[in-house]
Amino acid sequence: MLAPLEPPYPPDVARFLEKWMPPGFDAPPLALFRLFAVHQELCDRVRPMASGLLNHGLLPAADRELLILRTTAALGAEYEWGIHAVVQAPAAGVGEAALHATVHGSPDDFDDPPLIRAADELLAGSLTAATVTALARTPEQIIEIVLVVGWYRTLSTLIRTADLALEEWAARFPRPVGPRMAR
Repeated sequence: MLAPLEPPYPPDVARFLEKWMPPGFDAPPLALFRLFAVHQELCDRVRPMASGLLNHGLLPAADRELLILRTTAALGAEYEWGIHAVVQAPAAGVGEAALHATVHGSPDDFDDPPLIRAADELLAGSLTAATVTALARTPEQIIEIVLVVGWYRTLSTLIRTADLALEEWAARFPRPVGPRMAR
């Protein structure tokens, strides 16, 4: 089965992992990055795109995070969802209600239902013309929406295939909220 590399790391692996870690992030290298280190050459090629989507995109940070959270939740990638819920989502202004809704809500539970509908449709295959129109975004932003969902679908597949253990400090999927059951 697939498994992340474990320390101690050879110098080239340590340099590789350092490139993948966010500046100022005070934690050991993430299990996902240690899994990437198994195939450094391939990951060196995708890192610019991944970094571009996460750090240099045209979408507002909150929109990007909602797409990531919705995608990883829908695909059962609690590992990635939990990291974003702790690190990137709060910095982007995504609140607790929206975090919960990415796991248990419908598009109508969000301030921007077409954005969430876009993630759901992309996970089912492709965007409908109605959703593209309702998104009211530039063509460049729509392409970015497709690529963000696609990239995090790929990561979710890798995470689930490797059955990565959750990072100790990361969030867990929230429990559903509903009426209490009578005993």
